[in-house]
Amino acid sequence: METIRSDTAAWESYGFSAEAVERKSARELLVQHLGRCADHAGLSSGLRALTDYVSASHYLLVRHDAAPEAGLEAVVASDWPFDMVRGIAGPLLASQSRTSELEKCLTLLKPCFSHLDETVTAPKGISREYCVVAFHVGRVRMSLLLLFPEHFILSQSKLRDVGVMTGYFASVCCQGAILRQDREMELTDREVECLYWIAEGKTSDEIAVILGISRNTINNYITSVMRKTATKTRSEAIAWAVRNSLV
Repeated sequence: METIRSDTAAWESYGFSAEAVERKSARELLVQHLGRCADHAGLSSGLRALTDYVSASHYLLVRHDAAPEAGLEAVVASDWPFDMVRGIAGPLLASQSRTSELEKCLTLLKPCFSHLDETVTAPKGISREYCVVAFHVGRVRMSLLLLFPEHFILSQSKLRDVGVMTGYFASVCCQGAILRQDREMELTDREVECLYWIAEGKTSDEIAVILGISRNTINNYITSVMRKTATKTRSEAIAWAVRNSLV
């Protein structure tokens, strides 16, 4: 497998001259390439370069603010085989939802390793152990998952580089899209009102009388709230509202 770590031809495929490859370190070339990708919104090219830098074989970038059952909807970019993505996305989100806030803080930018579930089939020659590097883009927690060839000896320093640089690169490339999605997911005034009255113990019929609109409309607002907050029940929606100081 070609790696841009030491292969001049591979670096040249990223647009660098042989002279530049000779003069600069792999880390310097990677930083320069990520800057180019960020300027041109080249998310996939940047992730591919990060993957090659650490001699990984595949990358998977996910965001963790979706509900566990969202699965593939949480995937931002990937070159993993599709069946593997489908098999790991849901369980990955579910495990994150069970992780405490302290644990999440302690693992930021720290390469962690896990094993694929037995139900997930890995490509031939690919290790079943994968690396996860978590970071934040604004308020959104994201993770880069890397697959490696079997029996490959990893460079811890390069993994740390990838953690920091992926966080920076994703912030530049993804923040605009995430902010747009966040705006689309903001609660309306009516939805916040419904949350308030639910927290007060009111039923849909009672809220309909208070707000002077139909029961069906109230239920639609509540359904929208649960979709936007990735909650399954009214109690979970109330807990979410309390955590975010809405009620």
